[in-house]
Amino acid sequence: MRTLTIRTAGRSEVMIILQVAHNEPKWIELILKALTDAFPQITSANYIINNKRNDTFADLEVVCWKGNPYITEQMPKPDGSGVLQYRVGPKSFYQTNSKQAYELYRTAWQMANLQGDELVYDLYTGTGTIACFVAGHAKKVIGLEYVEAAIADAKVNAKINQLTNTDFYAGDIKDLLNESFLSQYGQPDVIITDPPRAGMHEDVTRMLIHAAPKRIVYVSCNAATQARDLKLLADNYTITAVQPVDMFPQTTHVENVVCLDRLR
Repeated sequence: MRTLTIRTAGRSEVMIILQVAHNEPKWIELILKALTDAFPQITSANYIINNKRNDTFADLEVVCWKGNPYITEQMPKPDGSGVLQYRVGPKSFYQTNSKQAYELYRTAWQMANLQGDELVYDLYTGTGTIACFVAGHAKKVIGLEYVEAAIADAKVNAKINQLTNTDFYAGDIKDLLNESFLSQYGQPDVIITDPPRAGMHEDVTRMLIHAAPKRIVYVSCNAATQARDLKLLADNYTITAVQPVDMFPQTTHVENVVCLDRLR
């Protein structure tokens, strides 16, 4: 079994990730050499021995065979004052449609309406894309993510962009975001949450209510689970804005951004 994943950044950097079921160096070398010879624009060639015979590799070692173990995306800052850079590794999530990713993050930033003195929690931060995007307009941003490799990239991204007001923590969000965490790092003024398609665990939703930020910005790739979670927040928050962002034109898939303000 072979699986090949291709990622591109600004059409100038290309990463490939080859997954094979068996460790056969001769064949791995042959395949990767053929690919990199045929496509010299490949700047990062990686492989994974995956004897699970599926397409998940968060728990497996990634071997960089040639080039850098990452690609770098660029995105304008939300206020147009410069450019942000994001280093994306093989295990890191980054929006497939990078142009629309800017529109998505800018929508979330606009809804957050940051004034510069807020403590912001960015849940499911991934490689810190949203956290770094809004950090220039907040007092501090704390990013939480369950994939440790993504958190490592988030810390690098903050450093690359010379951001000194971000902190990132790895762990299951439902276990990480608790009373002790809030006590140690502070009650957030704004929470931005961008969970996977399954939405937020019910324990996370309860902690959002307990944390009682004045505003929640909920970014979702699955309107059904987003609606489920919003229903749980309805007694404490009111929806003040909704904005879909078309990430995959000519398909039924959209990202949906919802702004919620605390009722009391």
